[in-house]
Amino acid sequence: MNTPTTPGGSRSPQNNNGETKRNLLIACAAVILSILVGWLVFTAVRASKRAEAAQIQMEQLQLDMAQSQLESDYALLNEEFAQFENSRRFIMDDSVKRELNDKYEAARVQVEKLQQELKNQKHKSAAEIAKLKDEIGTLRALLRHYVEEIDRLNKENEALRSENKEIKERNSRLSSQVTETTRRNEVLSERMTLAEKLNVTGLNLTPLNKKGKNEKKVSKATQLKVTFTIPQNNSTPVGEKTIYMRIMSPSGQLLGTGATFAFEGGQVGYTARKTIEYAGEEIGGVTIFYDVNTPLIAGDYQVELFADNFRLISRSFTLK
Repeated sequence: MNTPTTPGGSRSPQNNNGETKRNLLIACAAVILSILVGWLVFTAVRASKRAEAAQIQMEQLQLDMAQSQLESDYALLNEEFAQFENSRRFIMDDSVKRELNDKYEAARVQVEKLQQELKNQKHKSAAEIAKLKDEIGTLRALLRHYVEEIDRLNKENEALRSENKEIKERNSRLSSQVTETTRRNEVLSERMTLAEKLNVTGLNLTPLNKKGKNEKKVSKATQLKVTFTIPQNNSTPVGEKTIYMRIMSPSGQLLGTGATFAFEGGQVGYTARKTIEYAGEEIGGVTIFYDVNTPLIAGDYQVELFADNFRLISRSFTLK
C-alpha cells in the first residue's frame, strides 16, 4: 500500500502526529521505568542497611550477654576463692602458698582490667570477650589446682593426724607402763629399804629416883630409863649402830642438851644416844638413860628412836 504524500514528496500532517505520540509514550515509559528502578534500588539499599544495623545490634547484644555471663562466672569464682582462703591454712609450705596466691592474684587483676575496659567501650569486641573468657578460664584452672592441692594436703594431714594419734596412744600406753613399773620399783625399793631398818619391840619409859629405883612421881625422878628389844632381822646390815633417842615433855619441849644428828638431809635434836654392835641376832634389854636436869611434870611423854636415817619407833607414855 502506498503512503500518501503531499506535493513536493513530504509526509502528510496526519502521519507526523502519530509518530510524535509514539515517541511521547516511549519517553513517558522510560521516565516511569527509571523512577521505578530508582525506587527499587533505594528500597533495597535501605533494607540492606537496616538488616546490617539489626545484625550489628544482635551481635552487640550477644557480646553483652557473653560479657554478663563471664562477669557472673568471675563473681562465682571469687566466692569459691574466698572459700579456698579459709582452707589455705592447710598449706604449710610458705613457698607453695606464695606461688599459688601470686598466680591467682595476677590472673584476677588481668580479668578485672579487661572487665573495666569492656564496660568503658560502647561497642564490644568479640576478640576482647574471647580474651576475657580465656583469662577467666585460667582463673578456673588455677582454682581447680588449688582445690586439688588442698585435697591432697588434707589427706596427708589426715594421715599424719591418724599416725600422731596412734603414736600418742602408744606413748600414753608406754608412759602408763613406765609409771606403773616405776611405782612398783619404788614400792619394792621402799620395801627393801624398810626391810633393812632395825626393828624395835617392847619399848618402855620408866622414871628412876636417885637410888636407881622406879619412881611413881615423875616430878621426883632424877633419871628416865628407856628400854627396848631389837629382834633378829636378816635384812638389816650388820655392824655398829648408833641409836638416837628423843623424849618430848607434855609441854612439847625436847629434853636434852641440844645435841643434834643428821636425818633426811637436816639436823634433828636428840635427848640421848647409844651405840651397839648388831650382828643380825636379837638384842634384848637395850637401855638408854637420860639424866634429868630440869624439873619434870606429870603428863604424856613422847619417845622416839632413830638409827641409820630411819625413825624406828614412836610411842607415848603417861607419867604421873
